[in-house]
Amino acid sequence: MKKIALLSILIFGACTDLDLKPANGDVDSVVFKDFDSYKKYLAKVYAAFSLTGQQGPSGQPDITIVNDEGFTSYIRSYWKVQELTTDEAVIAWTDAGIQDLHRLSWSSTNQFVRVLYYRIFYIIAYANDFIGQSTDELLTERGMTDAQKNEIRVFRAEARFLRALAYWHALDLFRNVPIITSITAALPVQATPEDLFAFIEEELVAIEADMAEPMANEYGRADKAANWMLQAKMFLNAESMGVTISGGRNPYTECAANCQKIFDAGYSLAPNYRELFMADNHRFATSEMIFALPQDGISSQSWGSTTFLVHGALGKRMVDKKDDADNTTNYPTEDVDLYGVSGGWAGMRTTSVMVDHFSDGVAVPYTEDPRGVFYTNGQTLAIADVLDFAQGYAVPKFSNLTSTGQKGSNVTHCDTDYPLFRLADAYLMYGEAVLRGGTGDLNAATNYFNLLRERAYGSTAGNISVGTIDLDLILDERVRELHWEGTRRIDLIRYGYFSNRIPGSERLWPWKGGEADGVSVNKHLEIMPIPSSDLEANPNLVQNDGY
Repeated sequence: MKKIALLSILIFGACTDLDLKPANGDVDSVVFKDFDSYKKYLAKVYAAFSLTGQQGPSGQPDITIVNDEGFTSYIRSYWKVQELTTDEAVIAWTDAGIQDLHRLSWSSTNQFVRVLYYRIFYIIAYANDFIGQSTDELLTERGMTDAQKNEIRVFRAEARFLRALAYWHALDLFRNVPIITSITAALPVQATPEDLFAFIEEELVAIEADMAEPMANEYGRADKAANWMLQAKMFLNAESMGVTISGGRNPYTECAANCQKIFDAGYSLAPNYRELFMADNHRFATSEMIFALPQDGISSQSWGSTTFLVHGALGKRMVDKKDDADNTTNYPTEDVDLYGVSGGWAGMRTTSVMVDHFSDGVAVPYTEDPRGVFYTNGQTLAIADVLDFAQGYAVPKFSNLTSTGQKGSNVTHCDTDYPLFRLADAYLMYGEAVLRGGTGDLNAATNYFNLLRERAYGSTAGNISVGTIDLDLILDERVRELHWEGTRRIDLIRYGYFSNRIPGSERLWPWKGGEADGVSVNKHLEIMPIPSSDLEANPNLVQNDGY
């Protein structure tokens, strides 16, 4: 088993030992007299982003609205909605509703949309309860020492951060949702996007002082840099969400300022891009990785997160060895496992549009940029049938091998941590914010852009000058640097390229809208529908326009 932070190990215990709400009113006062219970409970809040139930990898699921517990993984469902709806990914599976994501034809009963919605509010509910159980008044009643109170205040700030993160995803994906801050039986009322944005920002500002300094917390726990990163993302996307921020502030200036705080904290790029997505990527906790969701093949198993991303991107011949029966010849040596797992699920590939971003102009991927992780042997570039895994280049970006070529601790469940926030994204956000009119330094933005190019190419050959950097160049670089990391949908929406919201700006890609060449789609698809089941349960909710 790889060496991971204490919190990651506690996640497994927390999932089996602690329920969301104690069984009766007496248990609260008993359980929470033990200082260690607070850390275990916080671990459960973190675990809700990666694991799916009370025992891993399946059994006693958190959410029971679908039959397959693996579908209820937060990152698995979040990734599908952020990537399968774009030019970066298609999937060969036929589970009910999954093909509707790439066709952009989902409804309010789509099971993947429902899972994501309920997983978001599941996390919010856990965070709310933790926050309620850790007030200063209760800590005093329960006999916590001053030192213990101070540490629990840090835990409470992290729980508020995780709640803010979940609400940010709710704002991005569903836009019009209630703000719920306590466990209650009362039916909540929807908030406006402006109110939700303001709530998230106020929370992040309020907790900043109580959060650990950048790179000073246990790995896998949020710190001030994660806070700044989340604020930067919010401000960068505010305008495209139709949100006007308070005080007449320029959202792009706010974005750039938060990115600058991250830069000033001393983060640096990992020397090797590919190693950021390998089984020992926790090594970059004090350099590029600002906030990651830890995974461990032994102690935190699920069928989601990077286990899904590694297996789902592989077809059978991609994990066979050279001496297997199909006599595949594209492997470097015999008996070499290229990905560190026992088999592929033949699911996700990419479209020709994404491949074009890595093209040398001759319609084939070039090899000078190692960020273009395409598997082409036996794969066609064009996709005539989305359900055929051999159509569309495979993208084995995530691997369960370590940087030294060793398999992870488990060939079924991966050790690779999910990089939710990393420095490269902040570099590109800063440049975009300055180009959109935010206060900042365009020379510095160009330098950050070039640092990514230099890492990719191993030289300055791909560098650009201040006079040539523009918004589309930034967006194209985001594809090369951040593809399959769950950013593409929101990026396309921000640029006005996702739908026909901005006439003449929309981009097409294969099978968009269910047509081979792609067709235009309505602007209402930029956000997801409120699940019909929640509308039926709560008459205070109103469905998003267009659904």
